[in-house]
Amino acid sequence: MGKIVISTNVSLDGVVQDPDGQEGFSRGGWFSQFGGKDLEEWGKVEYAEALGTAALLLGRRSDEWFGARWASRPGEWADRLNSLPKYVLSATLHDPKWTNVTVLTGDGVDEVTKLKKELDGDIVVYGSYQLGRTLIEHDIVDELRLFVFPVVVGAGERLFAQTADPKPFRLASSRTVGSGLVLLTYEIVRAA
Repeated sequence: MGKIVISTNVSLDGVVQDPDGQEGFSRGGWFSQFGGKDLEEWGKVEYAEALGTAALLLGRRSDEWFGARWASRPGEWADRLNSLPKYVLSATLHDPKWTNVTVLTGDGVDEVTKLKKELDGDIVVYGSYQLGRTLIEHDIVDELRLFVFPVVVGAGERLFAQTADPKPFRLASSRTVGSGLVLLTYEIVRAA
């Protein structure tokens, strides 16, 4: 059985919007501005994560974003990401931008539940915060990997939204990356 893992970069105040500043959000660009020299160590951790990933799960906009940046990039990390099977949830996508993509057009909760049963290993969600919110709300997420950047952005889209009820997680690990980034890993707490 697969494990759904949300892996994302996030500010101290939970903002995930426009980390590279290319979406035009006035407060975007915080990833490189506040990641600085720690991004080299961040890259090593992310590459190791990619090596341990069975598949990627994305929304349509994340497929476009990652496809535009990774499909033609050289190197081992790019080769790994490009070769991974990718599942994109979208009712409107007809021409995926990334490689090795299967488009899932049905009900998102049903499609991901089925995917979890069919695949073994980590099914990692990159970007796709709207998808992430839906998966958290429906108790489909198994693990959160949050790369926390040392900045309060103050406004913008956040990973977490209102939920119908509390969603308890347990801290599985915490790790400093470089001198300013923190990687927090949480596992969902499910009723016995």
